[in-house]
Amino acid sequence: MTHGRGTRGRARARLIPALCLGVLCATLCGCGSGGDPSATASTASVSDSTSGPPASTTASPADPTPSADEEPTDTSTPAEEPDTESSQDETVAAGPSDASALWGVAYSGTADISVDVYDSCGSDGSRRLAGSRTYSVDSTPNLSRPRTGGAETEANPFSMLFAAGDPSRAGAVSFWSSAVSTTSSQDLAGNPRDPHLLLTYWDIDWSEGQLDARLTDPHTRQAIALNLLNWPSPVVACRSDLGELPGGYPHALASGTTFTGRLDRSSASLTAEGGSTDGLIALRLRFDGTAS
Repeated sequence: MTHGRGTRGRARARLIPALCLGVLCATLCGCGSGGDPSATASTASVSDSTSGPPASTTASPADPTPSADEEPTDTSTPAEEPDTESSQDETVAAGPSDASALWGVAYSGTADISVDVYDSCGSDGSRRLAGSRTYSVDSTPNLSRPRTGGAETEANPFSMLFAAGDPSRAGAVSFWSSAVSTTSSQDLAGNPRDPHLLLTYWDIDWSEGQLDARLTDPHTRQAIALNLLNWPSPVVACRSDLGELPGGYPHALASGTTFTGRLDRSSASLTAEGGSTDGLIALRLRFDGTAS
């Protein structure tokens, strides 16, 4: 019995080292390149590096291969070429005294307008002051390239359109430096002519940021008056107690109306003064605004 116990003890002693050696070999094989645990850990590491910030690109300045973040810098260069080609006029017009630098400039601001209304309702029928009103409206002057119609081009440094208030409401004011009208392709004698007729209303002078403009032809003879003050009229002449017609009546502004002041690429401060062709309206206007 003593011999049997010794034999079993020696066998157990040999078995334990053998088992330990087997476990060690299995562990070493699992850590090799073909083992699943290593491949899973490698995949997780790559996935984490791509989803985060590209810190590796920043940390490797010696790498000559551009990263994906650098590619848009190369592709944005051709996009600037059309802007350079389309703005040749602005490049040439870099001087502060060149009015072509104002082509395409629009302003937004407020116009303070004062209107004196006259009638001939006195006892002797003479012209008299019937009333005065002062108000403010939003205004939008716009400057553009001189207009061309037929074989003519507007003889101004720029074309001007000034709009104060809603044109469908009383109190609105509009200034047009020029317009192109469609006419008959033949004159009264039957001779052919260009159907696009250029009408110039204002004589504009602009130099070193100073505007001096004068209305020279309202074109009422052609029935194309565009420089207007929309103002209400009484239902019955000389009977203000009977009220006014709804809306407004467009009064054409007369030759000699002026529009002067400071005007540059950033802001405008202008004053207008004049009257209507029928002599019933006197207008004073002050506009202050900024380029938008």
